[in-house]
Amino acid sequence: MERFVDREDELSRLRDCYESDDADMVVIFGRRRLGKTELVRESLTNRDDAVLYQATETTRQIQLDAFVDVAAESFPGIDRIENEWESLLGYLADQDAVIVLDEFPYLIDADESLPSVIQRLWDQELRDTGVTLVLVGSSISMMEEATLLGNSPLYGRFTEKIDLHQLDFAAVRTFFPESYTPEQLLFAWGVFGGTPYYLDGIDLDGDLGTVIQQSLLSRQGFLHDEPEYVLRTELTEPNRYFAILKAIAAGNTTSNEIAQTVGIESKQISTYTQKLERLRLVEREVPVTEDKAKSRRGRYRILDPLFRFWFRFVYGNEDRYERLGADAYETVIEPELADFVSPAFETRCQDILPDLYPDTMFTDIGRWWYNEHEVDVVGLTANGTMVTGECKFTSAPFDYSALASLESHTEEIRWSPDGTGVEHEYALFARNGFTQSVHDSAADRDDLQLFDLEQIVDPSASQ
Repeated sequence: MERFVDREDELSRLRDCYESDDADMVVIFGRRRLGKTELVRESLTNRDDAVLYQATETTRQIQLDAFVDVAAESFPGIDRIENEWESLLGYLADQDAVIVLDEFPYLIDADESLPSVIQRLWDQELRDTGVTLVLVGSSISMMEEATLLGNSPLYGRFTEKIDLHQLDFAAVRTFFPESYTPEQLLFAWGVFGGTPYYLDGIDLDGDLGTVIQQSLLSRQGFLHDEPEYVLRTELTEPNRYFAILKAIAAGNTTSNEIAQTVGIESKQISTYTQKLERLRLVEREVPVTEDKAKSRRGRYRILDPLFRFWFRFVYGNEDRYERLGADAYETVIEPELADFVSPAFETRCQDILPDLYPDTMFTDIGRWWYNEHEVDVVGLTANGTMVTGECKFTSAPFDYSALASLESHTEEIRWSPDGTGVEHEYALFARNGFTQSVHDSAADRDDLQLFDLEQIVDPSASQ
């Protein structure tokens, strides 16, 4: 069983449904390995009115029989009920039970009529009871088709929708040894991300190189085939998607760059990228000052650090690592690791901007770019203040030329919430500190703040 960490908001929402006198239908979905089942188990702690059924890929009749066996532990009378979904669920609803159908897509595979059966039952009987029906699934596409899209049988009937994402950085820290330095934490998080199953399954007590070598580079590693497994469960023809993800991981982030690298027409790319976005595998970013629906300057990025690592370093390179053996990490990965982690470092700096500027109400936070100009962190406010930041995840300290460059790029940002002037503030984020000239400049100005790794890992350290 996975260690349960965080998810306080999701737990509260689920328990509010359980305690409600009204009927509730909850849909929980998200990519595999994010801890959906553990979330539900934790939410049901100390309850004796719940049925948690985890479906498997089998026949409809075997699923019904197994469901009755599980339900009978809390509701023995169900043995006398007709062995059909409509009758079984109706009986449990009359008891105001909490019913969890985990891996709901497996049930649909065996019985395509099930969503329609639940729809009819909900409309005619269940909505007048105190039942809570929780539908959980890892197949995002099938969960959407059955529950979330406008033409799905259960559309509009759910009262709660929980789209589970990776754990945030604060929660991820609890998986790492207390002996980790801020730098080690950022490197490890930048590789393994916030998926509970991954973090719980690897031995993080060793140095990062050993962990990467054993868990990812080795053919026997715990995570060596993990991204491929996850993708093949969601994609019926994965090869082209693999090529697109590899292209993005290599730094080809625009539609044209991806199309040229993969060898398909640019106008076809959106068909694949939209699918990958629906599966929460990639995200299309636009400059923070632009409307995402209208901007033509979108860039794609892989959302899960582990997937980005796998497509950049592992996919297609297995034979090379086998030849290098124990030297694989030191030879191939270590020289490029800081560059690889740098985008995650920038994301971390964006995420903590509200904590570092507690008296500032940000309306949008993100990146900005135009032609050769780029700013790593941009925070926009309603009152016309813009905070721009530069991130340096290098072995050298942050020097004055980088500050001057940030100010120059900031001047190119065309933004104003009300058409009047903009007040600028600057933030510098550094892995290895700042030169004396930068410290001197910060001491002389009230519009410039410096943040080191300790503050970036723990924003309360800056207060």
